Amino acid sequence: MSDYIKTKAEEDFSKARNKALLYEIQNFLKPEKRKMLSLNDVKKILKPTGEVYIGMKTVPISKIVGSEGRYKDFDNHFLPKANHLKQRWARVDEAHLSDIQLPPVVLYELGGLYFVRDGNHRVSVARMQGVSFIDAEVISLQSEIMLPENVNPETLRSEVIKYEKRLFYTETSFGDITDDWELNFTTPGSYDVIYDHIQGHKYFISQDAGKEITFQEATLSWYTNVYKPVLDVIKGTKLVRKFPGRTSGDLYIWVIRKWDELKKKYGVEYPLTEVPKEIENNPKEKKKFFNTLKSFFKKDSLDL
Repeated sequence: MSDYIKTKAEEDFSKARNKALLYEIQNFLKPEKRKMLSLNDVKKILKPTGEVYIGMKTVPISKIVGSEGRYKDFDNHFLPKANHLKQRWARVDEAHLSDIQLPPVVLYELGGLYFVRDGNHRVSVARMQGVSFIDAEVISLQSEIMLPENVNPETLRSEVIKYEKRLFYTETSFGDITDDWELNFTTPGSYDVIYDHIQGHKYFISQDAGKEITFQEATLSWYTNVYKPVLDVIKGTKLVRKFPGRTSGDLYIWVIRKWDELKKKYGVEYPLTEVPKEIENNPKEKKKFFNTLKSFFKKDSLDL
């Protein structure tokens, strides 16, 4: 290996680090913007249903957005975030500059994007050198949700929620039935909770009616007789104002969970519409409810 190539590789690393530092300064107030996606965090949100070995393929560098284990070592441009990466990074760059063929990287594909299992330094060097494609051994994690290339920890959750909303509205005709197109949440999985609530409501009113009612009838009944009255009470107690950035739908779900607690305390006949009043008027319950929500929302915001 010539001294020139070794020196050039060291200079390339310095350039990469300087770019990373500049990017860090530019996003000083929004550090999440430069954070690389962790495969495990994305899996928690997308919940892949299985994996399929794809084999060798050529992958666009622009679609490699995260890592399984080294997401703290590189930023979301795959620029090195620390000087201790220099030795290994420079060796990979020396091989690139010398046209030495390196083994293919190993990638997981999830949501149409790729995450490095093995070969983070190779991806970093290739991206720094302006390489557009890289040979990779690919394992696909199965998910119906497709993610945009510019997804980051700030936008991942919202992309998943958008998908869940589209799926919920399409499969249930919720908007057409209720004329409400603004049932929104800030936590993934919430539309599944609502679907389960409607199914439970369908079961009980079918029992009362002595016949099986349709899902559409159950949806309208739930919306009119359960959701809207609780929402009106929530708005009356001004709970939404105490949690800016959260939706009425978020608080509805949390009121339902609180209802389960209060039914254990007061009996199964305790009315759902009294839950927000109990929270607002009982200082102990109010404090407990607020602390629970604050704890959950803080944890929720740190999941990524």
